[in-house]
Amino acid sequence: MAEINVVPYIDVMLVLLIIFMITAPILQQGVEIDLPQANANPLPPDQSEPVVLSVNVKGEYFLNIGDNKDRPLDEKTLVHRIAAVVKYKPQTPVLVRADHAVDYGSVTSAMVLLQSAGIDKVGLMTDSSEN
Repeated sequence: MAEINVVPYIDVMLVLLIIFMITAPILQQGVEIDLPQANANPLPPDQSEPVVLSVNVKGEYFLNIGDNKDRPLDEKTLVHRIAAVVKYKPQTPVLVRADHAVDYGSVTSAMVLLQSAGIDKVGLMTDSSEN
């Protein structure tokens, strides 16, 4: 009677698990932003994945959609990408994620760009102050 030896499969699985545990935090990189702290209600879990416009300390814009999410976008490209998302998914929530050191003018400019792309409602992201 032939039996299947599962020990090699378990070894391979454990090695893959260790590899994924090590590489997952590395893949979580993105734009470095220190969000301001505020007591705000989180988004409901049943809501679709939001489009996030990030503004770093230098006033550069980044989107969590499209290629090269870690590269800054110029204003024209930003407006075109947001407008395309709104055209195909009008109910997609749009959030602005800005560093706490960014001046008010940069955030306002980002919101004006979103308005020119056809966005009526914009949310602002914060960290909870319970840290």
